[in-house]
Amino acid sequence: MHLIVVGLSHKTAPVDIRERLAVPDSRLGEALTRLCSYPGVKEGVLLSTCNRVEVYSVVDDVDAGYGRIQEFLADAHLSLSSEQLTPHLYWHTGERAITHLFRVASSLDSMIIGESQILGQLKNSFEVALAHKTTGVIMNKVVKKAISVAKRVRTETKIAEMAVSVSYAAVELAKKIFSNLHEKTVLLVGAGEMAKLAARHLIAHGVGHVRITTRTPQHAVDLAAKFGGTAVPFEQFKDDMASADIVLVSTGAAHYLVGAEDVHRAVQERMNRPMFLIDISVPRNIDPAVRHVDNAFLFDIDDLKHRVEQNRAERVQEAEKAEQMVQEEVTTMLDWMRSLEVTPTIIALRNRVDDVKRAEVDRVLARLSHLSPQDRELVEGLASSIVNKLIHRTMVTLKAEVNSMNGPAFVEAARRFFSLDRTPSPSQQSEIYPESSRYHAESSGGSCTDDSTPEPSVHKQVR
Repeated sequence: MHLIVVGLSHKTAPVDIRERLAVPDSRLGEALTRLCSYPGVKEGVLLSTCNRVEVYSVVDDVDAGYGRIQEFLADAHLSLSSEQLTPHLYWHTGERAITHLFRVASSLDSMIIGESQILGQLKNSFEVALAHKTTGVIMNKVVKKAISVAKRVRTETKIAEMAVSVSYAAVELAKKIFSNLHEKTVLLVGAGEMAKLAARHLIAHGVGHVRITTRTPQHAVDLAAKFGGTAVPFEQFKDDMASADIVLVSTGAAHYLVGAEDVHRAVQERMNRPMFLIDISVPRNIDPAVRHVDNAFLFDIDDLKHRVEQNRAERVQEAEKAEQMVQEEVTTMLDWMRSLEVTPTIIALRNRVDDVKRAEVDRVLARLSHLSPQDRELVEGLASSIVNKLIHRTMVTLKAEVNSMNGPAFVEAARRFFSLDRTPSPSQQSEIYPESSRYHAESSGGSCTDDSTPEPSVHKQVR
């Protein structure tokens, strides 16, 4: 069995291609069922976001699997031929597929490194796959590990802590001035999109009161209703500034609307309590001289962009730490997958010697019918003890060497020495690796394959 990924993202495809392939949540289950109807596709998870469409799958054969999934993606949108699709696709298998998934989950492959949405989107895709029984032992383990890796990255690095958007940078700076934004008041002057987005971020971080003014009174009323705030007449907003802890200005005016004297007066009325002013307007609407007013903190669009660039650089540094974590976890995952390769051999060896033992004991006991039940038990015990001692070292060596460079050679040697050619049943596999059985059970008892198919079957080496 082989783990592969086929997909495209913002790095390889323009938005018009991505949106044509995107699968809405309402059709995700149907798409997964169709995916697993393709020959040789055993398990599948479909990740569809605004920036990527990716299929993670367990297949019998890598090359055939690539072809099946490419066909699946092309069939998803009949107006998009394979010839149009192929130049935008990437293909990974084995270690590269696992690394890619872990990086995607950890937002290292996102348009904005450190963004948090992708992890939630992956979780949702996995839950849909579980609900439609399109995952099995391998996919369950790998996706759960990816989610765990992403959580580790967010916990052990600062990759998501620094703002990388201008609107959110305003919130970050406000939190530095007012350590707690709870119940602070924000005055929004103008209706620029960036200012409105910053206001939403501030509200999400605890700002309790929003006051809004625009040159069009009805527009101010409508925005106030949207934000759950209060509309302020435009000609009165300077007098209203004293009530605001945070002032966001974003208008199309070509001159200064707020001067140093306006701010000085407001701060005095506030009994010198600090005031945070954000000017996102271009041209600027707040006189730079406000920076000289005590207890007034002014930041313009360039200040915010500078902050964003600093944060981007810091995120890149944190991303380097995250990449190291991903590689550590990929190694662990590969060890587990290689352990699956030796499982069928161990089970087949156990079955082989048990069959030989059973046949010989039955043959001997048939000639010793005079033996008592206790004596017959002794004969069976002796046979079991001899067999166990003979294969013990082989079993130990197989388990110990499976993750070594020569692991596949040991497995092949054991199969040839003992003429092992049978595939173990799922119940027999769980006796050797109960963890695999647990993950299979957690998938609601299914994979894409028919229930009669042993899962997993003999695993080829994942390259």
